[in-house]
Amino acid sequence: METRQQGLLDPEPLTEVDEEMVSEVDLYNTVTDEEREEILSELTKLEEEISTLRQVLASKEKHHSDLKAKLGITPLSELKQNFNRSWYDMQTSTAYKKTSETLSTAGQKTSAAFTTLGTAISRKFGDMRNSPSFKSFEEKVESTVSNIKQTKVGSQGGGGSFEEVLSSAAHASAQETPSNNLSESSDHERTC
Repeated sequence: METRQQGLLDPEPLTEVDEEMVSEVDLYNTVTDEEREEILSELTKLEEEISTLRQVLASKEKHHSDLKAKLGITPLSELKQNFNRSWYDMQTSTAYKKTSETLSTAGQKTSAAFTTLGTAISRKFGDMRNSPSFKSFEEKVESTVSNIKQTKVGSQGGGGSFEEVLSSAAHASAQETPSNNLSESSDHERTC
């Protein structure tokens, strides 16, 4: 034993032959040649089995798709079925139900707000229609319409274009409103 220890502790440097021996030693692979051949044999068998399994799987997948085709199950129908199942699952989820309820409530509140707004606008139009200004405007329109009707009836015998009838009705309407005459005379007085 002492000789080994002395050999390891030998103070002489390595020679060239010793360096070549060290470089050929595989420190990580301590497998014998016999074990190496067994491992290579096992690796070859595994690769063959994998290849066989791939062929079997391909054959089974082909048979699977043939059976589906006989049943009328197409990739598109499967996609549709998966989509429908996912849609159902989503609709039955708690998050979807809460969101749906929130949107429903918001829709009802929005509808109520528009109804209230519509009622307020209708009320304002009703108030406006009952105002003296609107009644005066309404009377002027009715007067103009009746003048147009009278002029048209009167002009059927004498002929006349629609433009002439409108012009004469507008002229007659302008003469009938006393406020126009007053404002015109006061404007005339200011300019003079």
